[in-house]
Amino acid sequence: MSKISAHLPSWITPFSVISQIARRIRIIPLVVLLISTVPAWFLMEAITPQVVRAYTARVDLAIDRLPEENYETILRRAEAAARAAAQRSFDQDILVTDVSIIVSVQNDGAIAPVLALDVSRPQWRSRPDAQNWATYFKTARSLLFFENNSNTVPATGGVPTKK
Repeated sequence: MSKISAHLPSWITPFSVISQIARRIRIIPLVVLLISTVPAWFLMEAITPQVVRAYTARVDLAIDRLPEENYETILRRAEAAARAAAQRSFDQDILVTDVSIIVSVQNDGAIAPVLALDVSRPQWRSRPDAQNWATYFKTARSLLFFENNSNTVPATGGVPTKK
């Protein structure tokens, strides 16, 4: 005995029912995905700490030598200027964590850095004194022509002149 079954051609089988079911299956995960992302984003923002955007303030100061001023007096003025600039930098911006200041002096056309002040906010808060945190450049005295307390600029060699 053989079994007889009716076989319908494939173009007659109704696929509209299958396509509607498949469309619903695709829409449900999409809706779940869209609905769950916003609460997940809020949760991650609440749990994870925000990135702190701190930075170092850099200041370059230039002061001119006053008449009859010696090198030690210029250093005191440079320290006062660096102290004021550091305090101003910390006061103006709360995100500044470190300050880096370079003070240069001009004397008779020569310019040289005399001190660098590098200090963090906690260090400055504990001891706001420029002398504690300053680095002094030893060669500045000679570069500014202050050796032996002479105020004259040494001859640099010259251009021959015609007689």
